[in-house]
Amino acid sequence: MDFAEMLEPLAAQFRALNMPEVVVHWGHPAMMGIVIFVMGTFAGITGWKGRLATDNEVKLSQLADHKKVAPLMALFLAMGYTGGVISLVVQEQSIFESPHFWTGSLVLLLLLSQGLLTLAGFWGDKAKLRTAHAYLGSVTLGVMVLHAAFGVTLGLSI
Repeated sequence: MDFAEMLEPLAAQFRALNMPEVVVHWGHPAMMGIVIFVMGTFAGITGWKGRLATDNEVKLSQLADHKKVAPLMALFLAMGYTGGVISLVVQEQSIFESPHFWTGSLVLLLLLSQGLLTLAGFWGDKAKLRTAHAYLGSVTLGVMVLHAAFGVTLGLSI
């Protein structure tokens, strides 16, 4: 039994809800677009502003905002990933053939790496780990944009 077959009973329940096709087809992209472009941009900007700030009060404020949004963004993206996979099964599409699936998987791995870097205050407040976190975060945001582009392409093709 392949992965899509395992998810088919759940997908059948969603199909039975008779949701409008536009919701089934574009609901995931709309919600995840908000998360990526609004929360992702906010997390990236506040992280870099906090990192580059020379005023300690500004630095602490920006980093506090970053710490509030970034974990929620990661949680929403993980939930959205699950919803996207189920959406593909509902629409009877292949899961593993799309670059959108693979970039989504990469985003989650990058976010997990980001989270691991922050453990215990960057493992004792190591400057190199903070630097790695900042640059890896920027790479992650870039992959998210690529992921969104692949998602639009996928959505238009089905």
